[in-house]
Amino acid sequence: MTERVAEGAMMERLRKLHLTGSDTAMGKLLRSFWQPVALADSVVPGKARPLRVMGEDLTLYRGDSGKPFLVGGLCPHRRTMLANGWVQGDEIRCMYHGWKFNGAGACTERPAERTAGNAGVKIVSYPVHEYAGLIFAYMGEGEAPEFELPRKSVFERPGALQFARLETWPCNWLQQVENSMDAVHVSFVHHWGMVGSFGAVVAATVPELSYEETDAGIRQTAVRSAGSTRVSDWTFPNNNHISHPTLELDDPWVDVGVWMTPVDDENTMRFLIYSIPASTPEADARIRDYFDTYSEYNPADHHDDLFVNGNLPDDRLVQLTSAQDYVAAVGQGTIVDRTKEVLGRSDMGIALLRRLYWREMDAIEKGVPGKRWKRLSADAHMPKQVNEIAG
Repeated sequence: MTERVAEGAMMERLRKLHLTGSDTAMGKLLRSFWQPVALADSVVPGKARPLRVMGEDLTLYRGDSGKPFLVGGLCPHRRTMLANGWVQGDEIRCMYHGWKFNGAGACTERPAERTAGNAGVKIVSYPVHEYAGLIFAYMGEGEAPEFELPRKSVFERPGALQFARLETWPCNWLQQVENSMDAVHVSFVHHWGMVGSFGAVVAATVPELSYEETDAGIRQTAVRSAGSTRVSDWTFPNNNHISHPTLELDDPWVDVGVWMTPVDDENTMRFLIYSIPASTPEADARIRDYFDTYSEYNPADHHDDLFVNGNLPDDRLVQLTSAQDYVAAVGQGTIVDRTKEVLGRSDMGIALLRRLYWREMDAIEKGVPGKRWKRLSADAHMPKQVNEIAG
């Protein structure tokens, strides 16, 4: 009986990890941090678009001033989609009966209710912040924290080549976050089918691993041989920062920031920032042309070709790396059953990650403060590996 009770408690504890509704501990945890919710160029001044984040339907619009706003998804009058309305100034008007709302969610006009005023009608609104080509939102309770933890100096380098991307995958967000805490997968997943620019710098050698909690998250170190050490700087609760080759051996290395924002419990927005120091005019032009050609890619659009035929994209960096990770993460199912896992020593990063989540969720459930995560005083040192395949 005691064993069954313990097993049931662990099953429930594992289930809590992936649930992101506003009434769940993980949902409350994720909402207490700034989360990327859209590409900055996905909404232009005077336009609106629907958005779903952590199971909540919202409206993202950019006012005529150019400022973005994030408000509720439905007009409270007759519950039609607000994104189909008109942006007027920095407000949005519902196309059904003309109710108008400002960026704080307050109703400012109900045209047919001539003598009733606006009756204090209000929809939800969330603070937003633009950074490095992404729009972030704070969907938690109380005043939004300073926008500091998500920042990296490598994404603020003057003159750098910078590209923001979004892919939407049909699986739970946590599968992708755990993948970022799994350095062993690089030696296999990114050698599957073909080896691209990323895989070429990491041999199939299984690494020796170490993990440590930092002020900002987790520092992951994978040592494959003398002079071949790969470090990732993971920021709580769902952002990873890695560095790897760009296209050619002589190109400056690219810094990549990856965020996993839940659409809901079964779908995930995978936001990426690629930042590459400028070098020669010729190399810069070649890299820009590459991202113009290859960055508009979502492996979910090629699901059957990847899973049924094993056909990988004809690319050696952005598309290939995403396709390989997609097959691994989505191959676990929409929501992986963690109660049936057989974990080993190499999964110490995932074990640490889960302990941190449980610790912070326990604090939320007990109503006590969790850890005060803060940006590192200096960016983590990201050593450049020896290219083991090329020699």
